[in-house]
Amino acid sequence: MHIRKRYNYTGYLYILPWIIGFLVLQLVPLINSFWYSFTNFQLLGDPKFLGLENYKKIFTADPTFLQSLKVTSYYVLIAVPLKISFALVIAIILNQNIKGINLFRTLYYIPSILGGSVAISVLWKYLFMNQGVVNNLIGIFGIKAVDWLGDPRYALGTISLVTVWQFGSSMLLFLAGLKQIPVSQYEAARIDGAGRMRIFWQITIPELSPIILFNLIMQMINAFQDFTSAFVITQGGPLKSTYLYGLMLYDQGFKFFKMGYSSALSWILFAIILFFTSLTFRSSESWVHYGDSL
Repeated sequence: MHIRKRYNYTGYLYILPWIIGFLVLQLVPLINSFWYSFTNFQLLGDPKFLGLENYKKIFTADPTFLQSLKVTSYYVLIAVPLKISFALVIAIILNQNIKGINLFRTLYYIPSILGGSVAISVLWKYLFMNQGVVNNLIGIFGIKAVDWLGDPRYALGTISLVTVWQFGSSMLLFLAGLKQIPVSQYEAARIDGAGRMRIFWQITIPELSPIILFNLIMQMINAFQDFTSAFVITQGGPLKSTYLYGLMLYDQGFKFFKMGYSSALSWILFAIILFFTSLTFRSSESWVHYGDSL
C-alpha cells in the first residue's frame, strides 16, 4: 500500500508542471476574461461592472462586428475546404510506392513546420505585392499585374492561401488513413469493374470520413481564430475586406485598450465556434462511417 501511494505521488509530481501551467496560463485567464466581459476593464484602473452592456453594444451599435464576422465567415468558407481538399490530393499522391517518396513527404510537410509565422506572412506580402514575384511571373505571359493585396476582390483570397499552404498536418493524417485501407477492397472493386472515380467516392472517401471530420473541425476552429496573416499582410484592409474577427479582438484589446469589450467579443467567438463544431458533429451521423458501419 505504501509503495502504491509513493508511485501515485511520483505520478502527480511528473504532471505538476502541466497542472501549474494549465491553472496559471489557461484556467485563470479563462475565468478572468469571462468576468471582464461584463465590465469596462481598460488595462489601467479597476474594472467597473456593466452587466450585459458590452454584449448589447456589440450586437446593436458596432458595425465592425458584423463586418468582421462576415469577412471571417468568407475566410473560413474559402480556406478550410481548399486546405482539406489540397491535403487529401497530396496525400493520395504521396501514398504511392515509388523511390524517394519519404523525401517528398518531408518536403511537403515543411510548410506546416514553418506555420503561420510572422516571417511567412511577410514573405507572402512580398510575393503578392504589386512588383512581387507573382506579378512578375504572370507578366512573362503578357498578363497584366493584379493588385492582389490592394483590391478588395482579391485580398481575402490571397491571405487565405497562407492557411491553405500549411496543409502538412492534415496531409499526414490523410496519409495515415490511406495506409489503413485494405488493398483487398480496391482489388475487389476493380474486379467488379469500378473505375477510379467510383473507387475514390465509394471506398476512399467513406474510409477516410472520420479523418475528414477531425480535420474539418480542427481547421475550422483554427480559421475562425486566425489573426497573423491579416495583421501582417493587410492590416485588415483594403476597406476592411480582410478584417478578420481575431484582428478585431486585437484592436479592441491592445489598440483601444478596451479589454472588457474585447473579452466579450472573445466569448461570442467561443459561442460561434462551439455552435458550428456541434453542428458538424451532429451532421457527421449521416456521412461519417466507422469500421463496420460501411
